[in-house]
Amino acid sequence: MRGKVRNVNRLFVLVVLALAAILAACASDSDGEKIAASGSGGLTPVTLQLKWVPQAQFAGYYVALEKGYYEAEGLDVTIAPGGPDIVPEQQVANGAADIGVDWVASMLPSIEQGMPLIQIAQIYQESGLLLISKKDSGITSPEDLVGKNVGNWMGGNEFEALALFDKYGIDPNKDLSFVKQAFTMDQFLSGDLDAASAMTYNEYHVVLESGVAASDLNVIDMNDEGVAMLEDNLFANKEWLEENKDTAAKFLRASIKGWQDAIENPDGAVDIIMAESEEGSSTREHQLTMMKEVAKLVIPEGFDEADIGKTDPAMFQQTADIAHQFGVIKEEAKVDEAFTNEIFEMAASE
Repeated sequence: MRGKVRNVNRLFVLVVLALAAILAACASDSDGEKIAASGSGGLTPVTLQLKWVPQAQFAGYYVALEKGYYEAEGLDVTIAPGGPDIVPEQQVANGAADIGVDWVASMLPSIEQGMPLIQIAQIYQESGLLLISKKDSGITSPEDLVGKNVGNWMGGNEFEALALFDKYGIDPNKDLSFVKQAFTMDQFLSGDLDAASAMTYNEYHVVLESGVAASDLNVIDMNDEGVAMLEDNLFANKEWLEENKDTAAKFLRASIKGWQDAIENPDGAVDIIMAESEEGSSTREHQLTMMKEVAKLVIPEGFDEADIGKTDPAMFQQTADIAHQFGVIKEEAKVDEAFTNEIFEMAASE
């Protein structure tokens, strides 16, 4: 009986050693980057955390996934939808996601709080934020906002408006009524707000779809006023990035292809988005309009398509300066540590 036990133990040790060798071989490739041990055909897993639910705002990533651009780069990408209770920075900082999407003004305070984050790409080159008013309100310039009810969603979305007020010497606590705006445009349509915040790719068109003609609206564009802040970016955990630069570059290269396709064929991109979005959450017409407007932020007039994803240092600095001016961050941002164009350059070089 004792001899049989020895044989069983010997067999058990051999099996354990064999399994350990197999797992060690699967743990990393020659570059030291992580490889999926099973279930993904040897592809490197990457999780992208969005800041909101599936919509045309994120079309490039869904197109890249659907068309196999990530897989062609050797990546097994999972796109995690966002929502009101999901903070992309936290998800990336704690390792639940590898790469996140958010506005730069949301990323900067997270960095200041000690999260090991760094921006690796800037997808939207311009701000999509507007202040819109009906022509009968008499608001034809920012100075005309004095004495008016002006709305914004707050919660981090208000800083461009505050910078606009500051530029024109308007005190939001004394010279006008700066109020919290709901995520619908009902307050504006009912006349409770003289001027309302609206994204070019969303709320502005909600107003048009309600029956208000564009010719009956006045628009204040944050880009034209020089107070724009950068919006949708891509950022990563610094510790993850240090060991996965090549993976990040592959992800960005495939994502850029997805954005190029989405912009060239908005109808096809919206087909993909509608298949991912919750039934009844939006209409195809609204998503198509959103896609066309988003395209103008990814590739603004006069912008070189080859630079999709590249961070403009001057615009990043402007965003950081406004964030500091209005207390989003307590100290001036160390801009050279908050973003890098290295991953963009790696993606563009191949």
